[in-house]
Amino acid sequence: MVSRSYSNLLQLASGEGPSPSLGRMSRRIPRVMTVPGIISDLDDDPSESVCSDDPSSVAQPDRLIIVANQLPIRAQRKTDDSKGWIFSWDENSILLQLKEGLGDNDLEVFYVGTLKEEIHPNEQDEVSQILLETFNCVPTFLPPDLYCRYYHGFCKQQLWPLFHYMLPLSPDLGGRFNRSLWQAYVSVNKIFADRVMEVINPEDDFVWIHDYHLMVLPTFLRKRFNRVKLGFFLHSPFPSSEIYKTLPIREELLRALLNSDLIGFHTFDYARHFLSCCSRMLGLSYESKRGYIGLEYYGRTVSIKILPVGIHMSQLQSVLSLPETETKVADLIKQFHDQGRIMLLGVDDMDIFKGISLKLLAMEQLLFQHPEWQGKVVLVQIANPARGRGKDVKEVQAETNSTVKRINDTFGKPGYEPVILIDQPLKFYERIAYYVVSECCLVTAVRDGMNLIPYEYIISRQGNERLDKVLGLTSNSPKKSMLVVSEFIGCSPSLSGAIRVNPWNIDIVAEAMDCALKMAEPEKQLRHEKHYRYVSTHDVGYWARSFLQDLERTCKDHETRRCWGIGFGLSFRVVSLDPNFKKLSMEHIVSVYKRTTSRALLLDYDGTLMPHSAIDKSPTAKTIEVLNHLCRDKNNMVFIVSAKSRNTLGQWFSACENLGLGAEHGFFLRLHKNAEWETCAPVVDCSWKQIAEPVMKLYTETTDGSTIEDKETSTVWCYEDADPDFGSCQAKELHNHLDSVLANEPVTVKSGQNVVEVKPQGVSKGLVAKRILSTMQERGMIPDFVLCIGDDRSDEDMFEIDAGISLCFRTSCS
Repeated sequence: MVSRSYSNLLQLASGEGPSPSLGRMSRRIPRVMTVPGIISDLDDDPSESVCSDDPSSVAQPDRLIIVANQLPIRAQRKTDDSKGWIFSWDENSILLQLKEGLGDNDLEVFYVGTLKEEIHPNEQDEVSQILLETFNCVPTFLPPDLYCRYYHGFCKQQLWPLFHYMLPLSPDLGGRFNRSLWQAYVSVNKIFADRVMEVINPEDDFVWIHDYHLMVLPTFLRKRFNRVKLGFFLHSPFPSSEIYKTLPIREELLRALLNSDLIGFHTFDYARHFLSCCSRMLGLSYESKRGYIGLEYYGRTVSIKILPVGIHMSQLQSVLSLPETETKVADLIKQFHDQGRIMLLGVDDMDIFKGISLKLLAMEQLLFQHPEWQGKVVLVQIANPARGRGKDVKEVQAETNSTVKRINDTFGKPGYEPVILIDQPLKFYERIAYYVVSECCLVTAVRDGMNLIPYEYIISRQGNERLDKVLGLTSNSPKKSMLVVSEFIGCSPSLSGAIRVNPWNIDIVAEAMDCALKMAEPEKQLRHEKHYRYVSTHDVGYWARSFLQDLERTCKDHETRRCWGIGFGLSFRVVSLDPNFKKLSMEHIVSVYKRTTSRALLLDYDGTLMPHSAIDKSPTAKTIEVLNHLCRDKNNMVFIVSAKSRNTLGQWFSACENLGLGAEHGFFLRLHKNAEWETCAPVVDCSWKQIAEPVMKLYTETTDGSTIEDKETSTVWCYEDADPDFGSCQAKELHNHLDSVLANEPVTVKSGQNVVEVKPQGVSKGLVAKRILSTMQERGMIPDFVLCIGDDRSDEDMFEIDAGISLCFRTSCS
């Protein structure tokens, strides 16, 4: 594998430089897309990326742009003869609820998304104007065929099942990967980016993207505006790396998400899986600093936010106060309580992951194992319409109906049905009334990103004074509630007072239902109080404010960083550097190179001339050719400065007569092939190896894929072929272990990229750089051009040497 860095050195030696970069390009973004088709993600030129070296100094009021698949808007065509539409807010949308929860009148909120209803192309301009002026909404219009392939195709048939741990082992079990559906997904995300750019002020606005429908959108926005303040929140689960890595476009999605500044998840498990995928597939590691988790990605810190979404408290409390709710509660009391019935409640969407059939089987088991509950307990199962469509939905419906019929036929009797299935849409107040009356709520989904049903149940059970009168309670009566929740839903970790169950274990779920029914009243009250304190203080407003505060914290240094966009298509990313960093221009280097007569070129090897991923670490013929080309110039002194041993470097570069070598981080130095090896530091006693090597061997035996490299003055434990997570964990333990046993030895323990190294104190690449420059001065060759190239922290020691005139930069061949 040829490294770009040393290919550029050949250009440098010949005086050739790359063509000048293109200037900024601007193009008009259409307000409405009316032409169906696929927009390729391969046509983008990174030169179109807006360079962000000069931040705008004009202060603008903060705005938030919320981007999601659907706008929080209801649309209804006018019923009279006049053409047109009637639009209103969808109060059940979490996007609208988070705006109301923020409660900040100074923060202007815009929405970008699609409408549920199809709008004719002739009406789209007018609808766009109405929604923008009246609701601050920017509709994204998509051709029906493209939307179907994007939403019902890639989102619902491929991403959604995989994120819920369903592998496409056969065509019937989730959709097999389809490249055309992926292209439709990318195209729609690009159209969303165009719509965002119609309203964004990139230097001041915050952009908050929601859910898996728009996972590549951050790349398109980051490409146009390097400093855009961008947050992403995933409302679905994020699967473990073993599941996620089966996705053919796994790296594209990860890199796209990493173009966000802040990535939010409901639970630590989801975040942990994401971080594990970044580690295993991209080689990225994360750090936790003062409670904040962050990933370093090309100089940018991508923060990770872990906080489950909450409910809209004021909306729910207002529904609890409606007269319709009181009436419905009174009806349900007559239907159940007055008949001596105890209601258990389930509220789920009719899809394969909500576990409705498992819940019904548990109810059947409860009635069979505990016959005392027959005739007393009723499970009311509210089945909301499925959001997707397909064969699996029909199968779930058929299984649910047959199971309900069997249970009712077995345990039912005149005036008593143990299971009541409600498969018609209910109004919100009706659902709230069921919460109020039910003794226990069952949420047994086999996999769910969050699920707010338990939160709504808890607040509903808290009730209010008017409902207390309907229920026959006094104002001082303590409230109670009981929850049986699946371990596999996002809200489970926050509900420590709930009975957590494995929904696949029917016997355990049945016993949990029995436990909930028999639990003492005081304990039910304590559990309810604990849950109510959490849910009432961690509502949707708390979630939204916390996310935006973290986004603002993450982006606070945007204006002080220097940014460059690199890469094509979905491989685009932004390199962010310190404001004092100066990007070297190849034209400038070539110009100075031609004018100077005494040059020193100091080159790292691993990661610079040879990629870390290479199996054969020896230099290629092309590498030798480039180095010899540079060495033939009598004005050049070229050195390879590496951590490799002197024997290895001597063998590898035996064909380079005039090449200087610095081995073992510069402890050994050879000016050219025929010269003797010198030492740049006092000869050290290596008796410490007798202590270090047994420790390293212990960790090698217990860490599959790790090796020990013994050099003359140092010893290295390498784990690049080990499991990334386990290898990193073992490396930290080994580092601490070696620090302890070698505390009184004249050595230092260093951790590098997939290595832990023990070497003599004071030995660094800076030593050899200093020695080379002083040798040149002693020979009367005062260097007027010094070029250092490296790829990791160990090379920084070379950069810090004061050489009078010095051109130094870090590069990577990744």
